[in-house]
Amino acid sequence: MATKEATVAELTDEFRNSNAALLTEYRGLTVAQLKQLRTSIREHATFSVVKNTLTKIAANNAGITSFDDELAGPSAIAFVHGDTVAVAKALRDFSRTNPLLVVKSGYFDGAPLSQDEVIRLADLESREVLLARAAGGFKAALTRAAYAFNAPLSKAVRTVDALREKQGADAA
Repeated sequence: MATKEATVAELTDEFRNSNAALLTEYRGLTVAQLKQLRTSIREHATFSVVKNTLTKIAANNAGITSFDDELAGPSAIAFVHGDTVAVAKALRDFSRTNPLLVVKSGYFDGAPLSQDEVIRLADLESREVLLARAAGGFKAALTRAAYAFNAPLSKAVRTVDALREKQGADAA
């Protein structure tokens, strides 16, 4: 009994301290495949095989009810502590090569995610790519602004040069 209470407390803490939780079914995967999956997401998440009843209690304790209907069959949850998109991509990619892993749903940023929404999350560019694109956009905007500020000045300089040439031609 104390073990179950400790498990519920631990899972509740995981739900509360995670950026996201992605629920999967792993029916038929081998221990070696699960180890490979854990290794692929280790940098950003922990992947835990869970008992459905205890997980439902823990999720409800953490204020998450979206998993209630999904907790059936052999379940495992990726508790994300880093980049949620990277973990969603890793789960999607792993399930492509190992179709026995099924991503069922998720919980991210205070909102439940359907299976399709988790897949769309996986289709997003990585944080680094998005930051690089934003930096490129800012650089382009700054270049255009600098050109816009310099254009009237260079036009004025050309006008003054033209007037000097004209005065020089009129004086001659």
